[in-house]
Amino acid sequence: MFQRISKEVAKEVLAANKKAILIDMRDSQSYNEGHDESALHLTQENLSDFIVGTEKQIPVLVMCYHGNSSQSLAQYLTAQGFDTVYSIDGGYEEWKNE
Repeated sequence: MFQRISKEVAKEVLAANKKAILIDMRDSQSYNEGHDESALHLTQENLSDFIVGTEKQIPVLVMCYHGNSSQSLAQYLTAQGFDTVYSIDGGYEEWKNE
């Protein structure tokens, strides 16, 4: 089961665990227009490689546009065996507002 968290808690998780992975699942155009510098752009093209090549014990934080679609991907990653998965409420729209 994944957890929904705020951007503030997400940033705390990333600061506390240097291995944690921030995923940005938005489309390529939106990602290219702006994204967190530490975010991995996850697409249909690289999803399988990510699942196979990533340690399942590493925390994964998923971000989309507004925090809705990320819940589906977070649930999917949980089903693929990832131990700790978070969906970031508010998505990138919230994330970019400091």
